[in-house]
Amino acid sequence: MDEVFKALADPSRRALLDSLNARNGQTLRELCAGLDMARQSVSKHLAVLEQAGLVATVRRGREKLHYLNAAPVHEIAHRWISRYDQARVQALADLKLALEETPMDAPTFVYTTYIRTTPEKLWQALTEPAFTRRYWATEFTTDWSAGSPMTWDNHGVPITDPEQVVLEADPYTRLSYTWHAMTPELAKRFGWDDELLARLAGEPRSKVTFTIEENAPVVKLTVVHDGFEAGSALAEMVSHGWPNVVASLKSLLETGEPLPADA
Repeated sequence: MDEVFKALADPSRRALLDSLNARNGQTLRELCAGLDMARQSVSKHLAVLEQAGLVATVRRGREKLHYLNAAPVHEIAHRWISRYDQARVQALADLKLALEETPMDAPTFVYTTYIRTTPEKLWQALTEPAFTRRYWATEFTTDWSAGSPMTWDNHGVPITDPEQVVLEADPYTRLSYTWHAMTPELAKRFGWDDELLARLAGEPRSKVTFTIEENAPVVKLTVVHDGFEAGSALAEMVSHGWPNVVASLKSLLETGEPLPADA
């Protein structure tokens, strides 16, 4: 966390984070154009922010896109802020929420965290029901081969759809699959009204990709959830949901226990 606080202490780096908070997924050229800083200075500041985990990057062809990463802020909140009365830390809670949100004009969710585990154990935690039900209340039935169908059990609601498929499965390195269908049973489980269900069900099928990179004694996990349309209701949901899921996954692997369900 020393690196996080050091990175946040510099006003130029905070300006870069503000720029990404206003519009996520920018290239270096776009960030330079929006700020009164030389390209070399922006590159150096981005390197510090990425090293601290406050910025995550995703390659798209020749471009390198930069995203705010909520993981360090989420961990700070869990370590200290959650011990105190909510009303006393409302300003910090608002900052945490702002950093977790993905602006709807660029609806791609990117989240990076570092976990004290091995690629093999992390792969198990992403694929095996004995793990996924503990930190996510979700189970998958599939053989984890590219193109194979997936049946989800999401909080006790079974979801089967021919478009729920495994896209990539490279054990211990990369896993990708399409998101589940939105059903009336799921809407009833979470209390969605008919209008929200219709909106969610009418959106294009999104996908989630997990990239695992070993850097002993930790493993870097990057979660990218994309394929949303502009103004996506689901994108807004997952921007709040993924930080809690990944934090609980991290807790399970490092301590043996997931976070409490209301954490």
